[in-house]
Amino acid sequence: MKKLIAYCGLDCEKCDARIATLNNDDALRQKVATLWSELNGVQITPEMINCEGCRVDGVKTPFCDRLCAIRQCAMGKKHETCGACSQLDSCQTVGKIISNNAEALSNLKSE
Repeated sequence: MKKLIAYCGLDCEKCDARIATLNNDDALRQKVATLWSELNGVQITPEMINCEGCRVDGVKTPFCDRLCAIRQCAMGKKHETCGACSQLDSCQTVGKIISNNAEALSNLKSE
């Protein structure tokens, strides 16, 4: 499995936060911060939008680094991704992602 597939199956290569980080694109950081603030009902600043990928060494957004329940669970279970977990099909935590993202589920099932 590609290292840029997150624990939840999302493709970090397509993530605007990663793209903004790699390109040092402050306009894209602002766009992502505004969108994520609206989607999550919390204040996210452009300065928080720095991430190189969920499962690779390097900087991560505060949410991805410390608050993502999916990432914390998979790391705690020592799984490469949620695709390695026997509870994938019934998990409510990762279910929030894979129930509306066929590509993420496909990435996890292809592990």
